[in-house]
Amino acid sequence: MAGCLNALKHFRCVKRFPKLLTPADRCLSQTCSSHDPIRRFISENTEVVVGKSLTPEIKLRLFTPGCRFWKEKPELWPFDDPYWAIYWPGGQALSRYLLDHPDVCRGRAVLDVGSGCGASAISARLCGAAHVVANDIDPVAAVVTHMNSDLNDVEPPVSVTNSIIGSDPEGFDLILLGDMFYDESLANSLHSWLDSCIKTHGTNVLIGDPGRAQFEEHGIRKFLHHLTRFKLPECVREENYGLTSSDVWYYRPEF
Repeated sequence: MAGCLNALKHFRCVKRFPKLLTPADRCLSQTCSSHDPIRRFISENTEVVVGKSLTPEIKLRLFTPGCRFWKEKPELWPFDDPYWAIYWPGGQALSRYLLDHPDVCRGRAVLDVGSGCGASAISARLCGAAHVVANDIDPVAAVVTHMNSDLNDVEPPVSVTNSIIGSDPEGFDLILLGDMFYDESLANSLHSWLDSCIKTHGTNVLIGDPGRAQFEEHGIRKFLHHLTRFKLPECVREENYGLTSSDVWYYRPEF
């Protein structure tokens, strides 16, 4: 896509969302014949990537330089911008942290917001989470998440493609957000919504981010507890404008 990474680096757009897990949302979690053409198209235009990330144990279908749409004209891509086709560094750090600390997820209900390729949701499954919901407003991302779950021999998460930000998602013990603080307006919405989730339901929140300015300069930072920093592999640095590390934060606002 005329340098797929360059086209996508400025980052995924996010959409607002109402009520969680309606019957219509749930049907997106089923592998149905209507998704078969999309699955075939994704299979033909991505590659299975193993070992070139912070989570070498996870297999993912992604864009690589060998894929047609890495350099193809963007207007030829038939779906919304494929942000799911990149394994972003914040999501890598978040997934690595979960795999290193499985007790964070084990037996819990987990919501992965802006789930993209599904790596964090898959990591939660691998860690023994009792229930996992992957939320991304791109329906193709939901299909990809199911394909990636199959690659990793885990039960696919429930996929929700209407926006959850601003809703009241009851019943989740843990909310995951990787690479979501890339826009000031979105960051403000997330801050307000996460505060509400924590104060109303006592939800735990983990955030993965490689140090983008929109995150570092936002007011939410003073409420975050730093958990760990991961040094990014060289290939990930090259793909992400020289970012060298990615951090995981625990969010606990003042009451």
